Amino acid sequence: MLHQGRLEQVAEIAAGKKRVLGSLVSLTFDPDEQIGWRAVEAMGLAAERIARHDPRYVCNHLRRLHWLISEESGGLCWRAPEAMAEIVRHRPKLFADYVPIVVFLILGMAEEDLAHFRTGILWAIGRLGTLVGDHLPAVLPAVTSALDDTHPQVRGIAAWCLGQVGQSELLAGRPDLLRDRRPVELYENQILNRTSVCDVTRRALRDTQAGK
Repeated sequence: MLHQGRLEQVAEIAAGKKRVLGSLVSLTFDPDEQIGWRAVEAMGLAAERIARHDPRYVCNHLRRLHWLISEESGGLCWRAPEAMAEIVRHRPKLFADYVPIVVFLILGMAEEDLAHFRTGILWAIGRLGTLVGDHLPAVLPAVTSALDDTHPQVRGIAAWCLGQVGQSELLAGRPDLLRDRRPVELYENQILNRTSVCDVTRRALRDTQAGK
Protein backbone atom coordinates (compact mmCIF):
# COMPACT_ATOMS: atom_id res chain seq x y z
CA MET A 1 0.00 0.00 0.00
CA LEU A 2 2.82 2.40 0.79
CA HIS A 3 4.49 1.58 -2.52
CA GLN A 4 1.21 2.40 -4.27
CA GLY A 5 0.49 5.51 -2.18
CA ARG A 6 -2.73 4.08 -0.75
CA LEU A 7 -2.31 5.81 2.60
CA GLU A 8 -5.99 6.34 3.27
CA GLN A 9 -6.52 2.60 2.91
CA VAL A 10 -3.83 2.03 5.53
CA ALA A 11 -5.78 4.35 7.83
CA GLU A 12 -8.99 2.43 7.19
CA ILE A 13 -7.32 -0.83 8.20
CA ALA A 14 -5.90 0.83 11.31
CA ALA A 15 -9.40 1.78 12.43
CA GLY A 16 -10.04 -1.92 13.04
CA LYS A 17 -6.49 -3.09 13.70
CA LYS A 18 -4.69 -0.64 15.95
CA ARG A 19 -1.44 -2.57 15.78
CA VAL A 20 -0.97 -1.09 12.32
CA LEU A 21 0.71 1.83 14.12
CA GLY A 22 3.47 -0.49 15.31
CA SER A 23 3.89 -1.90 11.83
CA LEU A 24 4.26 1.61 10.44
CA VAL A 25 6.99 2.37 12.98
CA SER A 26 8.90 -0.64 11.64
CA LEU A 27 8.38 0.55 8.08
CA THR A 28 10.01 3.90 8.84
CA PHE A 29 13.25 1.90 8.79
CA ASP A 30 12.67 0.71 5.22
CA PRO A 31 15.77 1.04 3.00
CA ASP A 32 13.60 2.89 0.49
CA GLU A 33 13.56 6.42 1.91
CA GLN A 34 10.28 7.26 0.20
CA ILE A 35 8.59 4.27 1.84
CA GLY A 36 9.91 5.41 5.20
CA TRP A 37 8.42 8.85 4.69
CA ARG A 38 5.10 7.44 3.51
CA ALA A 39 5.02 5.32 6.67
CA VAL A 40 5.34 8.55 8.68
CA GLU A 41 2.52 10.20 6.76
CA ALA A 42 0.32 7.11 6.98
CA MET A 43 0.95 6.98 10.73
CA GLY A 44 -0.66 10.39 11.11
CA LEU A 45 -3.71 9.34 9.13
CA ALA A 46 -3.99 6.01 10.95
CA ALA A 47 -3.61 7.61 14.38
CA GLU A 48 -6.34 10.11 13.58
CA ARG A 49 -8.71 7.28 12.66
CA ILE A 50 -7.90 5.32 15.82
CA ALA A 51 -8.18 8.41 18.03
CA ARG A 52 -11.84 8.78 17.09
CA HIS A 53 -12.71 5.83 19.36
CA ASP A 54 -9.53 5.15 21.35
CA PRO A 55 -7.46 8.29 21.94
CA ARG A 56 -5.64 6.65 24.85
CA TYR A 57 -4.13 4.08 22.50
CA VAL A 58 -2.72 6.86 20.33
CA CYS A 59 -1.45 8.73 23.38
CA ASN A 60 0.41 5.61 24.46
CA HIS A 61 1.83 5.33 20.96
CA LEU A 62 3.10 8.92 21.17
CA ARG A 63 4.75 8.10 24.50
CA ARG A 64 6.43 5.11 22.90
CA LEU A 65 7.70 7.20 20.01
CA HIS A 66 9.11 9.71 22.48
CA TRP A 67 10.82 6.90 24.36
CA LEU A 68 12.24 5.50 21.13
CA ILE A 69 14.23 8.70 20.72
CA SER A 70 16.13 8.01 23.93
CA GLU A 71 19.22 5.86 24.18
CA GLU A 72 17.49 3.87 26.91
CA SER A 73 15.14 2.41 24.31
CA GLY A 74 17.90 0.29 22.82
CA GLY A 75 16.35 0.73 19.40
CA LEU A 76 16.47 4.33 18.24
CA CYS A 77 13.73 5.39 15.84
CA TRP A 78 15.30 8.11 13.72
CA ARG A 79 11.94 9.26 12.33
CA ALA A 80 10.17 9.45 15.70
CA PRO A 81 10.08 13.30 15.78
CA GLU A 82 8.51 13.42 12.33
CA ALA A 83 5.98 10.72 13.25
CA MET A 84 5.01 12.50 16.46
CA ALA A 85 4.47 15.78 14.62
CA GLU A 86 2.43 14.07 11.91
CA ILE A 87 0.12 12.52 14.51
CA VAL A 88 -0.29 15.73 16.49
CA ARG A 89 -1.10 17.88 13.48
CA HIS A 90 -4.08 15.66 12.66
CA ARG A 91 -5.58 16.04 16.14
CA PRO A 92 -3.96 19.18 17.56
CA LYS A 93 -6.46 19.80 20.36
CA LEU A 94 -6.49 16.22 21.55
CA PHE A 95 -2.71 15.89 21.62
CA ALA A 96 -1.77 19.50 22.35
CA ASP A 97 0.50 18.42 25.22
CA TYR A 98 2.86 16.88 22.67
CA VAL A 99 3.45 20.10 20.74
CA PRO A 100 6.06 21.41 23.21
CA ILE A 101 7.53 17.92 23.59
CA VAL A 102 8.25 17.80 19.86
CA VAL A 103 9.34 21.42 19.57
CA PHE A 104 11.76 21.36 22.50
CA LEU A 105 13.54 18.25 21.30
CA ILE A 106 15.86 20.62 19.47
CA LEU A 107 16.98 22.08 22.81
CA GLY A 108 16.93 19.04 25.06
CA MET A 109 19.44 16.73 23.39
CA ALA A 110 23.16 16.31 23.75
CA GLU A 111 24.97 17.53 20.65
CA GLU A 112 26.08 14.04 19.62
CA ASP A 113 22.47 12.84 19.69
CA LEU A 114 21.12 15.97 18.06
CA ALA A 115 23.43 15.40 15.13
CA HIS A 116 21.31 12.37 14.21
CA PHE A 117 17.93 13.98 14.89
CA ARG A 118 18.37 17.66 13.96
CA THR A 119 17.01 17.42 10.42
CA GLY A 120 14.01 15.38 11.54
CA ILE A 121 13.23 17.75 14.40
CA LEU A 122 13.43 20.75 12.08
CA TRP A 123 11.02 19.02 9.70
CA ALA A 124 8.72 18.18 12.64
CA ILE A 125 8.65 21.81 13.81
CA GLY A 126 7.89 22.96 10.28
CA ARG A 127 5.19 20.34 9.90
CA LEU A 128 3.50 21.61 13.07
CA GLY A 129 3.56 25.08 11.52
CA THR A 130 1.33 27.56 13.34
CA LEU A 131 0.65 24.98 16.05
CA VAL A 132 4.11 25.78 17.43
CA GLY A 133 2.61 29.08 18.61
CA ASP A 134 4.09 30.61 21.74
CA HIS A 135 6.84 28.00 21.87
CA LEU A 136 8.51 29.38 18.75
CA PRO A 137 10.56 32.22 20.32
CA ALA A 138 12.36 29.78 22.62
CA VAL A 139 13.53 27.53 19.78
CA LEU A 140 13.92 30.08 16.99
CA PRO A 141 17.66 30.64 17.70
CA ALA A 142 18.28 26.91 17.39
CA VAL A 143 16.38 26.80 14.10
CA THR A 144 18.16 29.80 12.62
CA SER A 145 21.57 28.51 13.73
CA ALA A 146 20.89 25.41 11.63
CA LEU A 147 21.07 27.66 8.55
CA ASP A 148 24.82 27.73 9.13
CA ASP A 149 25.25 23.97 9.38
CA THR A 150 27.86 22.45 7.12
CA HIS A 151 25.41 19.83 5.81
CA PRO A 152 23.10 21.08 3.02
CA GLN A 153 20.24 18.85 4.16
CA VAL A 154 20.18 20.59 7.54
CA ARG A 155 20.46 24.04 5.95
CA GLY A 156 17.68 23.33 3.48
CA ILE A 157 15.23 21.87 5.97
CA ALA A 158 15.94 24.74 8.37
CA ALA A 159 15.01 27.20 5.60
CA TRP A 160 11.88 25.19 4.82
CA CYS A 161 11.00 25.08 8.53
CA LEU A 162 11.24 28.86 8.87
CA GLY A 163 8.88 29.27 5.95
CA GLN A 164 6.37 26.85 7.46
CA VAL A 165 6.30 28.63 10.84
CA GLY A 166 5.91 32.08 9.28
CA GLN A 167 9.48 33.28 9.81
CA SER A 168 10.81 33.27 6.26
CA GLU A 169 11.70 36.96 6.51
CA LEU A 170 14.76 35.72 8.40
CA LEU A 171 15.95 34.25 5.10
CA ALA A 172 15.85 37.55 3.24
CA GLY A 173 19.25 38.61 4.55
CA ARG A 174 20.93 35.32 3.66
CA PRO A 175 22.26 35.56 0.09
CA ASP A 176 24.51 32.59 0.88
CA LEU A 177 21.41 30.38 1.00
CA LEU A 178 20.19 31.75 -2.32
CA ARG A 179 23.52 30.78 -3.89
CA ASP A 180 23.70 27.33 -2.31
CA ARG A 181 22.90 24.77 -5.02
CA ARG A 182 23.80 21.75 -2.93
CA PRO A 183 21.14 19.00 -2.85
CA VAL A 184 18.30 18.70 -0.38
CA GLU A 185 15.66 15.99 -0.17
CA LEU A 186 12.20 17.21 0.80
CA TYR A 187 9.17 14.96 1.24
CA GLU A 188 5.92 16.47 -0.02
CA ASN A 189 2.73 15.04 -1.50
CA GLN A 190 3.91 11.45 -0.97
CA ILE A 191 7.06 12.05 -3.02
CA LEU A 192 10.62 12.44 -1.76
CA ASN A 193 11.82 15.20 -4.07
CA ARG A 194 15.39 16.18 -4.78
CA THR A 195 15.74 19.94 -4.66
CA SER A 196 18.42 22.36 -3.41
CA VAL A 197 19.08 24.79 -0.58
CA CYS A 198 18.58 27.77 -2.88
CA ASP A 199 15.32 26.45 -4.33
CA VAL A 200 13.87 25.74 -0.88
CA THR A 201 14.88 29.21 0.29
CA ARG A 202 13.43 30.93 -2.77
CA ARG A 203 10.15 29.10 -2.36
CA ALA A 204 9.88 30.07 1.31
CA LEU A 205 10.47 33.73 0.42
CA ARG A 206 8.08 33.57 -2.53
CA ASP A 207 5.31 32.04 -0.42
CA THR A 208 5.72 34.85 2.11
CA GLN A 209 5.47 37.50 -0.57
CA ALA A 210 2.35 35.79 -1.90
CA GLY A 211 0.81 35.90 1.57
CA LYS A 212 0.69 32.13 2.01
